[in-house]
Amino acid sequence: MEQPNLIYIDKLANGDESVKKRLIEIIKTEFPKEKKEYLLSLENLDYKKIEENVHKLKHKISILGLEKSYEIANKFEHKLRDQRLIDSKSFEGILIKISEYLKTI
Repeated sequence: MEQPNLIYIDKLANGDESVKKRLIEIIKTEFPKEKKEYLLSLENLDYKKIEENVHKLKHKISILGLEKSYEIANKFEHKLRDQRLIDSKSFEGILIKISEYLKTI
């Protein structure tokens, strides 16, 4: 099973630990807020907001090296345009995995 990692962040930082640390801090700050916004929009069945939240979260998924999960998120985002919540459980599983990973870094 695919696991979050810091490979892309390491590439972006190009050996600069302060840059790496800052990028991790940004993700650790933004991700929980974006996840909370997603869950609230889901609770309210605000499809436009759900789609916007998935779009934001999709980038964090990519940055954390989750290529297959990114594809799931991308398909979910497109289905939301037709107000279909298919794949929401798979997407939420990805969010849980990332939340747990962020506790370890």
